[in-house]
Amino acid sequence: MRARGANARPASVRPCVRPTTRPIAAVAVTILALSAMVSQSGRAQGVAAPEVDSPIAAQAVGPVAMPAGIARPHSTTSMDAVAVPDRMTSGAIRALVATSQPVTHHDWWIPVASAVVPGAGQARLGQDRFVGYMAVEGFLAIRYLTDRRAGIDARNAYRDMALRVSRAGFPGPKPQGNFEYYERMEHWIASGVYDGDPGTDFAPESDTTTFNGKMWSIARTTFWSDPKTPPPIGSAPYEAALRFYRQNAVTPEFEWSWRNAPLHQDVYRRNVRASNDGFRHAAQDIGAVIANHVLSTVDAYISLRLRLGESTDTGTSSLGIGATLPFATIDRIVNRPPRNDRTK
Repeated sequence: MRARGANARPASVRPCVRPTTRPIAAVAVTILALSAMVSQSGRAQGVAAPEVDSPIAAQAVGPVAMPAGIARPHSTTSMDAVAVPDRMTSGAIRALVATSQPVTHHDWWIPVASAVVPGAGQARLGQDRFVGYMAVEGFLAIRYLTDRRAGIDARNAYRDMALRVSRAGFPGPKPQGNFEYYERMEHWIASGVYDGDPGTDFAPESDTTTFNGKMWSIARTTFWSDPKTPPPIGSAPYEAALRFYRQNAVTPEFEWSWRNAPLHQDVYRRNVRASNDGFRHAAQDIGAVIANHVLSTVDAYISLRLRLGESTDTGTSSLGIGATLPFATIDRIVNRPPRNDRTK
């Protein structure tokens, strides 16, 4: 049944397929009919549309008559392909559009632009993958800020908990410690006293379950011949042990204790781990950002050189990559005797 006019509908025909494939054939016919309507709409607006040549459409729908005043579609040239809407173009047409961007030796800055802003060089070369580089750059930037903020928030949380809980029972000023100080609080239940003698004599902490007590035990083991028997006060081994203790023990303004708050110490440990993870992920994000810059730069450099290499066909100079192989070498490779013959 032939269609008459632009609004003619195809007559019902007996499908030439098996009954089990009838829904698939109906869907195919519907899609092809809609495609024909879209093509006719594009022609009515003066836009060249590609000709659909499908045996299924010819059998199921039949030839469609052209409306009055509309010319028969003709084969598109390379310039007509540029005018096709983007939703109807293929990868080959987009590549053709990309190669239409002329480049010269004055475009040496293209790889530099990609090094500064990933995707900038690809955009200048007309390559649509610049969107991918810029999208990755934006994603990594947002992720870096998020991970770094998570690390800072967790660090502020464990510092605040240490100040309000473990260090609250000790008088005097409480300055902020370094990273190693807060790591010690994670592993030790208490710091221990710095000087156990309230008088003029100096008495290091002796409880080895505390951090200071462990430092004094290490000092005695290291410098005394017998850790359980102290040498005379003022002797060289005794003074060396005291010097080691003073350099490594926690001073009174940094003393802490989790003895009455074990649950708070567990929360403190989780906050320390969350802070470490946040800062580690932020460092990994910076590495990914650098890799994205490097990849975009190398891609733009290779694309530029290949584009300049193609310009040799037009007679212009180029910086293309090439290699030569002498015919004598090729002949030796082709006519090389088998391995068994060479071993004889």
